[in-house]
Amino acid sequence: MPIPILYTIPNFITAGSGGAMLNIIERLDRDKFSPTVCVSQKGGRLDQQVEALGIPFLEAPFTVEARPYAGLLGRARAAAGCFRPYRFQLWHSFHYSSDYSEAIIARLSGAQAWIYTKKNMNWGRRAWYLRSLFATRIAAQNTDMLAKFFNTPMFKYKTHLIPRGVDIQRFRPDVAPTLSLRQRLEIDRQSPIVACVAHLVPVKGHPTLFQAIAKIPTVNLLLAGKPLDIEYQRSLLAHVSALNLGQRVHFLGEIIDIPALLAEADMFVLPTWGRWRMEGCPVALLEAMACGKACIATDIPGARDLIQPGQSGLIVPPEDAEAITAAIQRLIQELNLRDRLGRAARDRVERHFTIEKEVARHTVMYAQLLGQDG
Repeated sequence: MPIPILYTIPNFITAGSGGAMLNIIERLDRDKFSPTVCVSQKGGRLDQQVEALGIPFLEAPFTVEARPYAGLLGRARAAAGCFRPYRFQLWHSFHYSSDYSEAIIARLSGAQAWIYTKKNMNWGRRAWYLRSLFATRIAAQNTDMLAKFFNTPMFKYKTHLIPRGVDIQRFRPDVAPTLSLRQRLEIDRQSPIVACVAHLVPVKGHPTLFQAIAKIPTVNLLLAGKPLDIEYQRSLLAHVSALNLGQRVHFLGEIIDIPALLAEADMFVLPTWGRWRMEGCPVALLEAMACGKACIATDIPGARDLIQPGQSGLIVPPEDAEAITAAIQRLIQELNLRDRLGRAARDRVERHFTIEKEVARHTVMYAQLLGQDG
């Protein structure tokens, strides 16, 4: 009988990792695993994708308030009642927060093991310690997490390094530029195009990239990403105006066909700031690498695991506009380098970061939990 496994995520409205979770579920061996998805709130773009998979799709609270502590077990027991009839053996949380009540609910529902994926570099709160303590296994997305958060006897044995993976059939170098952005945006055929795919939130470091673009008059920037922080979005528009970049920085909003977008670009830049170090494993960077783009990324956790500096991309210090400027200019001037880095980036993804490898790593983790060989 296939093992019943529950995957939880707050929603598919704002949860950026929802697609990654569904990529794993879609490729699970259904002879071994029977997946179910639960969200706290339906209404996201990927809801239909879940339904198309033909698996149970629940809408139910899978966390409760921890305080007051005296009533925590009672609240958790009530929430667990929704899940008991399903007899989930494994429960895998893709919740981004430090909540630990979910682990209690999972155990009270009868789940044999509760797993969580560590998706960001938040730490330091007691809740993160409790979430990790209650977990049966932890899927860490980069090596900095292993060294900084889980390098203790209590956590080391239960932590698996599972970086993100991408679909290399969808993200590939020969995708056609069907969005025709150069023509629609009236970008000169000789002007280099830089792409950046990142939601409009402060950690992504867009202002530093704008400062770099301002120093290279010929470059156009295609900026794809959902405006998740309205005040930040307004500040970006003001920044672009102050730098007189209105004709060269193009806010595209959310783009569904990212491969087609990347096909229009000469290079890719991910300018994430270092002060908060929020990245886990930046999938936008992996997607650009899979498309054979020469990539520039800042030296932060996650990115430094993906790019081998000077071999499969360029790494620059965070919040250093001069360094980004120099890297972009280098890729404009050295076409052979740009081509070589793009080919090496694609090769690195094929070798280490495919979605099939990510699924295989999850399968091994699940098998170990169940006492199987994997």
